[in-house]
Amino acid sequence: MARMDQDMPWFRDLSAEDRSWVGVIVQAGIRGFVDWYREGDQPAPGGTEMVASVFGVAPRALAGVINLQQTVDLVRLSIEVVESNVDTLLEPSDAADVRAAVLRYAREVAFATAQVYARAAEQRGAWDARLEALVVDAVLRSEPDETLLSRASALGWAGRGEVAVVLGPVPADRSESTTFEEVRRSARSAGMDALCAVQGDRLVVVLGGVTDPRAAAETVTALFGDGPVVVGPVAADLGQAHVSARAALSALRAAPGWPQAPRPVRSTDLLPERALAGDGHARRHLIDEVYLPLLHARGTLIETISAYFEHGSSIEATARALFVHPNTVRYRLRQSAELTGFSATDARDAFTLEIALVLGRQSGRTL
Repeated sequence: MARMDQDMPWFRDLSAEDRSWVGVIVQAGIRGFVDWYREGDQPAPGGTEMVASVFGVAPRALAGVINLQQTVDLVRLSIEVVESNVDTLLEPSDAADVRAAVLRYAREVAFATAQVYARAAEQRGAWDARLEALVVDAVLRSEPDETLLSRASALGWAGRGEVAVVLGPVPADRSESTTFEEVRRSARSAGMDALCAVQGDRLVVVLGGVTDPRAAAETVTALFGDGPVVVGPVAADLGQAHVSARAALSALRAAPGWPQAPRPVRSTDLLPERALAGDGHARRHLIDEVYLPLLHARGTLIETISAYFEHGSSIEATARALFVHPNTVRYRLRQSAELTGFSATDARDAFTLEIALVLGRQSGRTL
């Protein structure tokens, strides 16, 4: 104990209770060696028997106080102290045999040490996996509470920057633990945090430190299985991540409606499919952010777009129907694109605009 206090700074920093437990472990190890050596030519105890006789005297929580390297240093110092006292305790004719026995016994202690920490790591990994699943489930269920951030922090979540949720199929060629580790590694290399969970055939990844949701999702897309991968909009923090998750879930359900969608695809790019699938949030977005701005814009933007679609997306036919010059039609279409972010001359954007017009008219809203 004096040598530990002198040579191991970490030992001096332990609480009195933990120092006492370390002393108990050392005593158990030396007593176990003496008892074994007294029995004569018996094989040194190994495996579970050694773990129980040496480390079983201390509480499991001690493995979280003293790390593996410190325990190795503790075992090494204990062996040195025992060997340094052999000559003073024994006759010279017996000392060599005792030293050889110490080495055999110490080897089994080393294996037992590795077993203790491996078991602790497995238990900690299983607990972390359950904790991570609880955090992701709370995000998907829109049930953030005061425990969400504390649980995420325990998993190493730094809580920096905005958050986005990425959804897609579970990969068939990798195990769950391997997939999670690869996702975390890819996210870390991009300066982001990551939480992962599998729900049925769906892999859920919550990314933190996001600026561009699509660029963030691209860092982990290759780790999903075959099929669409969608990413929700950015949320302010983990407590608001359910907003991103809700949009991503709706987009994943609607994704089969757009087979040519990019991978990953943003949930906002699937607004028309989501609206057709019954997503009320997508419908309100198309009405509030597309239909009503066109309706309230100066000039006749909504009439021009409606006529453009009614006449087969022909600028000349639209101009004749409205009794204006074709350049006027082009100008109004550019105005509508600047206002809504959707261009009527692009096939995909035109589809979104048509759905927005239909939903807006059905809603009867003018404000």
